[in-house]
Amino acid sequence: MDAKLSQLAGLSQKDKTAGYLALLSDILAQSNRGSAPDNLQLLVDTVVNQESVGFVVGRQVLTELVKSLGVDAIANHDLRKRIIQDTLNVLQPRIVIYEEQVNALRFQLADLLEAEEAWTEAARVLMGISLDSGSRSLPDDEKFRIYIRIIRLLLEDEDSVQAETYYNRAASLSNSTTNRETLLQFKLCQARISDYSRKFLEAAMRYHELSWAADIDEEERKELLSSAVTCAVLAPAGPNRSRVLASLYRDERSSELPTYNILSKMFLDHILRPAEIKSFEQTLKPHQLARIAISSNDRLASTVDDEESSLTNASKRTGPSTVLDRAVMEHNLLASSKIYNNITFHGLGALLDLSPGAAETMARKMIEQGRLKGSIDQVDKLIRFDGGKEEDDAQGKAGGLGDVEQTTEDTGAPFTKRWDMQIRTTAANVEAIVQHLAVKGLL
Repeated sequence: MDAKLSQLAGLSQKDKTAGYLALLSDILAQSNRGSAPDNLQLLVDTVVNQESVGFVVGRQVLTELVKSLGVDAIANHDLRKRIIQDTLNVLQPRIVIYEEQVNALRFQLADLLEAEEAWTEAARVLMGISLDSGSRSLPDDEKFRIYIRIIRLLLEDEDSVQAETYYNRAASLSNSTTNRETLLQFKLCQARISDYSRKFLEAAMRYHELSWAADIDEEERKELLSSAVTCAVLAPAGPNRSRVLASLYRDERSSELPTYNILSKMFLDHILRPAEIKSFEQTLKPHQLARIAISSNDRLASTVDDEESSLTNASKRTGPSTVLDRAVMEHNLLASSKIYNNITFHGLGALLDLSPGAAETMARKMIEQGRLKGSIDQVDKLIRFDGGKEEDDAQGKAGGLGDVEQTTEDTGAPFTKRWDMQIRTTAANVEAIVQHLAVKGLL
């Protein structure tokens, strides 16, 4: 090999290109030999680092090498990967001169790593591609596609923090393409980042929107709908979640999902039982089972003992331990507000499996955030719930029914009004069940 290179070095500049290209073809033709990677590296090092060869010849030889590797001139996966990595190492000090060839090799290396399911490594290879610097600036739509690919690779390894960084870069270029498939991939990345970031309400809406896209396969749309239901269940309880739950509950496809039972119970404000929660928990992904920390202030407020809790077998839990735990507790608290006019701290703690102080803290937070209508009487250790009219309206409007005017008789008695509202709500739920049974042919 050294003798051939020495012979080529003595040729005129005009003949060097043909000579080095012929030598490259000979090496690739004998790629099944163990010496092929070393010979290729020696050739690349010569055309890149020898001043006598020149940049023009070097670019032509490297372009031909990149082209040959791209058409699988070397069939062995590991051998091809090694050659690309060795070539990139040689080119790294002169990346400005051979930028186009380096970028092409990085794309090929990312493909090989992705085939090995080395997601993060593939993403890091793509991050090294020069998008703006140098003589060749990539068009915005190509940059957009590269960013989306990096995001998808990072999310495969659940690196949502770095994925969000590249998502923000991609968002500024989202208007650069009209390709339907690329835009759908971008929206899916958007939904998955919201999911991993525990912005479950936003994720549920985005997943549900994508589940209607006709360009996506039926099976994938069903998975997206299932993800939307899961995120809606994990979202913080309140009017906004009620709207999303209503939209999902009234989607005819939801009844075919294994999570439909918990969806219907949450939409109808039924209290969830431990067995139902356990079944749902088995369908969650690792990031959806993440443990949450309780602030020191909340822990202090939750551990304050009162006379009632010291005399009974009250729970000692000072707060929810996981995202699912918190979502279920907040839902059960909201559901209890539709059943009771008021409840003691101890009674709410028994319902939520929390200490009385922790139950009060959770109710206080939800009231402060406008997700629960009520007031707290700390003297009597009592939580009083206001009427759930806003919540009922939110659920009614979410299904596309529009504003439904309800006239109520002015009796002058607030508890009578609330009782009448509860009767109407119960009657409406019974009517919905009857209609559902009629559709299924069970009546």
